[in-house]
Amino acid sequence: MTMINLRVFFFAMLLLASPLLQVARCQSESEADVEEAVEGGDLGIVGEDVQDFGDVDFAPAAEVETICYFPKNSAKLVVAGEETQLLVGMENVGESPVNVIAIKASVHLPFDHHMLVQNLTALAFNNASVPPSAQATFPYVFAVSKYLQPGTFDLVGTIVYDIDQHPYQSTFYNGTIEVVEPGVFFTVESVFLVTLGIALLVLLGLWLHGQFQRISKKTKRAPKVEVGTGTTDGSLDEWLQGTAYTQSASKSKKKK
Repeated sequence: MTMINLRVFFFAMLLLASPLLQVARCQSESEADVEEAVEGGDLGIVGEDVQDFGDVDFAPAAEVETICYFPKNSAKLVVAGEETQLLVGMENVGESPVNVIAIKASVHLPFDHHMLVQNLTALAFNNASVPPSAQATFPYVFAVSKYLQPGTFDLVGTIVYDIDQHPYQSTFYNGTIEVVEPGVFFTVESVFLVTLGIALLVLLGLWLHGQFQRISKKTKRAPKVEVGTGTTDGSLDEWLQGTAYTQSASKSKKKK
């Protein structure tokens, strides 16, 4: 029973630590990738007027790789009505320059991407290019509606560009964000982790208390020694009559 409780305890500890390790690993990798990205070419940010492509979705270019990083915001918290910044890293591994046109994003319900919640402001670029075998980082600032209900939503961010006058687009982020009200620092995930941590501490305390009681009972338990008169079996005496054992026993009694 003790071994089962011990295995359950360590399994719960692994469940608690795995998401934290995963977040730390992803954050460190994103930081390293963004730090390595060198701003190449002229960003040429001209404003929010971007060419309207309608509902046309372009395919991504094989020679373009993108990453996304939320600076100083690993939990991806988005305060409703306030600006949030993210960085889009682009690497051109092809032989032709990449002309960046715009960055756009949208907010969707997490259980159904067809349910659009909000189209975020698109950011246009003028003469922004990434030379071959080069990297560039593009900042993107967005704000969700201040009337948006706090909770978990999906953010889909794409960067539109062209190579040799052929349009392409790449999705640099397709994941969850946590929308919170202004002044709220606790999220559903943080409350869950705190509650799970407290439960594990209580479980550890109960396990240690049980181990201490078991050891205390063992140390207090003393061996019992029974002292009494010896008894002999009558059938055994009858079977031994006439033997050397009975004769020696009778002689010893006479001497007494």
